[in-house]
Amino acid sequence: MDDTKLMLRKGFTLIELLIVIAVLGILAVAVLAAINPIEQINRSRDTGSRSDAEQLIGGIDRFYATNGYYPWQTAPTDPEAVTWTQVTPAWTDGVAAVLDKLSAAGTEELKQSFTNRITDSGYNPLWVYNAGTAGSATYICFQAKSGAFQTEAEGRCANMPSDAPGEACPSATCAADKDCFSCLP
Repeated sequence: MDDTKLMLRKGFTLIELLIVIAVLGILAVAVLAAINPIEQINRSRDTGSRSDAEQLIGGIDRFYATNGYYPWQTAPTDPEAVTWTQVTPAWTDGVAAVLDKLSAAGTEELKQSFTNRITDSGYNPLWVYNAGTAGSATYICFQAKSGAFQTEAEGRCANMPSDAPGEACPSATCAADKDCFSCLP
């Protein structure tokens, strides 16, 4: 009989278990508030958009190095400018689709699967800009979704080069207005 009483005293009471569960719940809420999963998801999407912008700039630069003109031109004598243009399958040089030129057999500056992904309707769209003057950089921009990228974009807007797209910085407080574009030259 004494052994049975000892075995019963080794367990936890219901109150003790409820207290442990409540403490764990409070800790879980505190951790979720600290890591902010929505911000983390938006930051990862922005990181993916930045990577895609870098890849698109690389493809455009390689096309230019190979052909002597940009993919939105039909020949080296065409004007170089491309206004604030969304990257879509319908983006053309007036004759051919620009993305098709970048992924065509023979050039293959970009994989077709990449161009399909960045033009998907569910994707954060990329925008292209080139002022068209000698020495102008080509900018690929995307609208920042995360707070960290919006703050970074707002900081860049204060120091944008003269050949940068004005559309990337629609307001002085674009991070607060959530309308900042993050641009890569």
